Amino acid sequence: MSSNSKPKNLLDKLWDSHLVQSDGEDADLLYVDLHLVQEVSSPQAFAALRDAARPVRRPDLTLATVDHAIPTTDRLIPVADTQARLQIEALEDNCAFFNIPIFDSASASQGIVHVIGPEQGLTQPGMTIVCGDSHTTTHGAFGALAFGIGSSQVEHVLATQCLPFRKPRSLAIRVEGTLGLGVTAKDVALGIIARRGAASATGFAVEYSGSAVEAMSMEARMTLCNMSIELGGRVGMVAPDATTYEYLRDRPYVANLTASFDELVAVWSQFEAEAGAQYDDEWVFDAAEFEPMVTWGTTPAMAIPVSGTVPTPEQTADPDGTERALHYMNVQAGQTPADFAIDRVFIGSCTNARIEDLRAAASVVDGRQVAEGVRAMVVPGSSRVRRQAESEGLADVFRAAGFEWREAGCSMCVAMNGDMLAPGERCASTSNRNFEGRQGPGGRTHLVSPAMAAAAALYGHFVDVRALAP
Repeated sequence: MSSNSKPKNLLDKLWDSHLVQSDGEDADLLYVDLHLVQEVSSPQAFAALRDAARPVRRPDLTLATVDHAIPTTDRLIPVADTQARLQIEALEDNCAFFNIPIFDSASASQGIVHVIGPEQGLTQPGMTIVCGDSHTTTHGAFGALAFGIGSSQVEHVLATQCLPFRKPRSLAIRVEGTLGLGVTAKDVALGIIARRGAASATGFAVEYSGSAVEAMSMEARMTLCNMSIELGGRVGMVAPDATTYEYLRDRPYVANLTASFDELVAVWSQFEAEAGAQYDDEWVFDAAEFEPMVTWGTTPAMAIPVSGTVPTPEQTADPDGTERALHYMNVQAGQTPADFAIDRVFIGSCTNARIEDLRAAASVVDGRQVAEGVRAMVVPGSSRVRRQAESEGLADVFRAAGFEWREAGCSMCVAMNGDMLAPGERCASTSNRNFEGRQGPGGRTHLVSPAMAAAAALYGHFVDVRALAP
């Protein structure tokens, strides 16, 4: 940075380095470094390209995987759901036609798109990354500008490797101090959303910082950025640092690059935060104020600490919405999370299905049994995570406790292929959304961290994981 230039925040650096064209008024045209594709959001885009006889501009900068529609049961069993089977077959056919690499159901690298990108080393600092899925914000944990796009935008990127996008405003969220025992990135995310509201970051690109964020692992940062969309932010980011670089060391796609690792770090480090950078807004939180969280309603903002009580409609900013949520969830004001009897437990999703998440859940489960009447399942975020968990003995811990151990995929997060709640069933879920019917028509979802979900499976209701003996 020259002595007379204005210090740039991370959004400014990423934007300026990918700007193709700007007319100063409408959306800018950005170059896209990585386009991730899955079976649910891509069929229309590929069909449009075929109809127009247009090629994919950069198949080498595109990667596909099956995650939403793929069953999490035995992969040797044919896909029974007709729609899911057709979606999977269409993606495989389109990738073959357009010469796009794909992690299909037989691939050792298959998994949830927002898990495989980072674990393969495809996701790197300084990149622009898009995908037809709103939780693409996950990749921002690496200092990347990553966001979800719609079907027509998927077509545009496939055809041009560029995308018109209006620059959002910048929001700095600083979490200072040390997180308490049993408090995770998921709890921080839910705590912020509960304090500020589910749409409070609309129109912003969120940049997380502060000593608590700096102390987080990459997997924790991914969880935090993943939940940015639930805060209303189109983008969630953490500036890269030594933790980022060490995570990327020896990742498959990084190891195959011609540049040395030191040369890569020299490039990546250009996207570290600059002192004195300005933001359009800034929120500051004390890490010590966060506790393990449980959602009681039908948005991530309807959340309370495990030690808290459900509010009355009059205590909230939206009494009518609260009344509806209480009715749908069959929850009463004044209840505590311990009063919520659990029927199902789901540990999985692009939010919390990485190896650290499974380790945290297994540490709670080890030597204990799932409560009578509770059906609990663990769905790893990728085939690679699944193999690692099996090699570490985590799968044995879950199976011995009475959990179902599944293949990788989105599973109950999107309620597909039979992985869903029955009407009225109540679930402790490590996923990211809890709106009406998200995990099945009439299903009731409580969002929690992996450790909290594991504890709920053992007791049949929510308990404060901080009070459990190791």
